[in-house]
Amino acid sequence: MTSDAFHPASDSSPTVDAPPPAVIDAAIEAAQDNAPATLVLVLETDGSTYAQAGGMALFGPGEAQTGWLSGGCLEPEIARRAAQAAVHGRLDWMEIDTRDDDALLSGSALGCRGRLRLALLPLSALADMQLPLQSWRGGGVALQIAIARDGAVAISAGTDRRNWQLPTSPPDWDAAPAWSLSIAAPPELLLCGGGPETPMLLPLLRRLGWQTTLVERRVRWTPMAAFADRHRSDGLDAVLAGDTRFDAVLLMHHNFELDLEALLALAPVPVPFVGLLGPVRRREDLFRVLPEALHASLRPRLQSPVGLDLGGRGADAIALSIAAQLQAWWHGRTP
Repeated sequence: MTSDAFHPASDSSPTVDAPPPAVIDAAIEAAQDNAPATLVLVLETDGSTYAQAGGMALFGPGEAQTGWLSGGCLEPEIARRAAQAAVHGRLDWMEIDTRDDDALLSGSALGCRGRLRLALLPLSALADMQLPLQSWRGGGVALQIAIARDGAVAISAGTDRRNWQLPTSPPDWDAAPAWSLSIAAPPELLLCGGGPETPMLLPLLRRLGWQTTLVERRVRWTPMAAFADRHRSDGLDAVLAGDTRFDAVLLMHHNFELDLEALLALAPVPVPFVGLLGPVRRREDLFRVLPEALHASLRPRLQSPVGLDLGGRGADAIALSIAAQLQAWWHGRTP
């Protein structure tokens, strides 16, 4: 049942970390297949919890599950309640409180000391909910979710908006009239040049929530396109002139001339993170042949050598170090 009376969260709603893309993808597939599945959303937390507000997990038939709301200790009871919500097509609520000292002393306490408040959303009652999720997965727009204690639900991404009125009973706790969450658009990564690091780097970044585009024209490395969300072989200038606005670019050609060409193209483009693979000596050699007018534009945002010093050698260690730096940078950390 749809409702036009309830509006989705506004852009002023608190922005939370994006859930793992695998959860959103599983929800899209389940909604398209009309599968008996329930999307469990973290509304709010208190204390130490594995998941934070905006966290999600999808529970399907049997023991099918995508995503985690705890280290595994809470999932059996959540799965049981999620199955009931799917069968009855009702919005359900759960409050899980593991802060009790008595439970700790009796040996029955769970690993975290905190409280989770959850909304259990049966997909069968959310017709076409995959459409705003697909818009969000396409990149460039935030996902807005609003849920009211009377069962009104709204999900939107860009211009794609859906509203529903679900049967429900009030939560057991003293609840606010409604919750609204804004999940930021997935960060966009542009990888210039496939190489031996790509098979580990791109899948890892995609699991962490990055949308990835590979620019590669060399025949030897075009098979690396299988690891990216998108592959472009028409050159960096054409990619940068498109609609996608990239948050980070990695130059990993293992080729001096191709990296120089990429730096020339990137100098006037306001990408805040430009990672250059290779030692300091290589960076300085590149800057010696770059026009001096471009130095001031590139140096403040150039990460070179890209990657954190985690130790180890070889393609996989390099990929891990780069993924770690990007993840820290995106979340405002300074390792």
